Order: sequence, then structure tokens, then C-alpha cells
Amino acid sequence: MQGVIKSYDPSTGDGTVVTDTDLAEYDLAADALTGSVFRMLRQGQRVCFELDGDGRATRLSLGSERDMGTPDLDAHAEPVPEPDAS
Repeated sequence: MQGVIKSYDPSTGDGTVVTDTDLAEYDLAADALTGSVFRMLRQGQRVCFELDGDGRATRLSLGSERDMGTPDLDAHAEPVPEPDAS
């Protein structure tokens, strides 16, 4: 699943993620960041996640528009300027 972080408290590890598809909200599991690249989260951070047996978000990883299969993502990207050869 993919969504964005709605809230996160770094002192307690409590937080909520909202899915992109149906805007469902899931609390973060206590181990949500274990083994991930994240040490903390910010509101609006795009993440991929799984649900644990209790329906909480866990196994967070980096998310992106490309992960969602956004149509024509490359068509809307701005071209990268070529370095000046002089």
C-alpha cells in the first residue's frame, strides 16, 4: 500500500498514515520504522507500507509517484539541462 504520513510524534513513535487510494487512516505499528531507512517521519512524507495482523501500518519504505504508476509521469517531467561544454 502507499500513502502519506498524516501525523507523527518522534518522542513516542505514534503516528497515522493515510492511503492514497481511499484515504483510509492506519495507526503506525510500534515496529513501523524497524529495518527501514527512516529514523523519523514528517507530515506529508510519501511512504509504502504493509498492514500487520492488527491492521496497523508497518514495514515502511520510501514511496514515490512512480510507485503509484502515475500515468505519463515522465511526460510531465521537466528536462534536465545539459551541462555547458564551454
